Amino acid sequence: MKNKFVLVALCALALLLLPLGVQFIGTFWVRVMDSALMYMLLALGLNIVVGYAGLLDLGYVAFYAVGAYLFGELASPHLTDTFDWFKNTFAHGLHASVWLVIPLGALVAGTFGVLLGAPTLRLRGDYLAIVTLGFGEIIRVFLNNLDAPVNVTNGPKGLDTIDSIHLFGLDFGKPLAIGSFTIESVTLYYYLLLLLVLAAVVICQRLERSRIGRAWMAIREDEIAAKAMGINTRNLKLLAFGMGATFGGVAGVMFGAFQGFVSPESFSLDESIMIVAMVVVGGIGHIPGVLLGALLLSALPEVLRYVAGPMQELTGGRLDASIMRQLLIALAMIGVMLSRPRGLWPTPEHGKAAPSAVPAK
Repeated sequence: MKNKFVLVALCALALLLLPLGVQFIGTFWVRVMDSALMYMLLALGLNIVVGYAGLLDLGYVAFYAVGAYLFGELASPHLTDTFDWFKNTFAHGLHASVWLVIPLGALVAGTFGVLLGAPTLRLRGDYLAIVTLGFGEIIRVFLNNLDAPVNVTNGPKGLDTIDSIHLFGLDFGKPLAIGSFTIESVTLYYYLLLLLVLAAVVICQRLERSRIGRAWMAIREDEIAAKAMGINTRNLKLLAFGMGATFGGVAGVMFGAFQGFVSPESFSLDESIMIVAMVVVGGIGHIPGVLLGALLLSALPEVLRYVAGPMQELTGGRLDASIMRQLLIALAMIGVMLSRPRGLWPTPEHGKAAPSAVPAK
């Protein structure tokens, strides 16, 4: 117990000090760490739907977009500049507080999750994947075209000049000076995102060990048997979609605040596929594995920038560096799945009997 406490304390200290050291190298790598934490939040939410309930969702990025655009509408001058009646009511803009927007983003995204789940209750496997994929694309197309006849989302131009997060009088969009030491803005966002990820991990652990979590896993293993045992599969599926979507909504709010700009291109099908890949490569249904998969697949593209460039030079510039980077990512994922079919850190297998000793003759 003492050794475990020491290990947890050392890990916590490393997580707290890591961005402070990395920011001396450059803020780029701290931004990569921030992006990895956002993907961890998204992967944890999708793991509820895919890992616990066994429902393949290829449109998860839609909830990410809902949260981002909600914050963009409430914390940017778009509504004030577009609608005169809104300007007469809020002359200086709405500039909603993060204490309002984060719960609201979770609520709205969760509502969209239930709306997605309702018509798909009878679908399974490939059919469910196709419907959820279509839902994600519908949301993206709507965001891309809702600039006429009423300009709600500003279309493909997106929403800019979004407010940064203000918390306890601290502006996360500006560096914080403590004496002669400066904590960069990206480092402040790192700590906030880390706090949200830790809260999400606690929630997921509680759900996994609860009656609801066990019911989700029963549905994942055999829905017919679960229904025969008296489990209300309809309500639990809707709950899985709604609960997973709330994580996406919160991550979207943080994305809008962190980037200061949102556009439909940020929520393409590629993003959904990447989030699913994080869950699968890390280990479906296993929280540490999901976190590991999100970390690796979010950081790997940036690391491979330093590999793709020299490889492009070796080919005389005939291969584009971005295409080479995508090829390397795909090869790495194929290698992982061939060597570790259940993921890098899969759920421990239960129910296997311990090997019994063979009595000596």
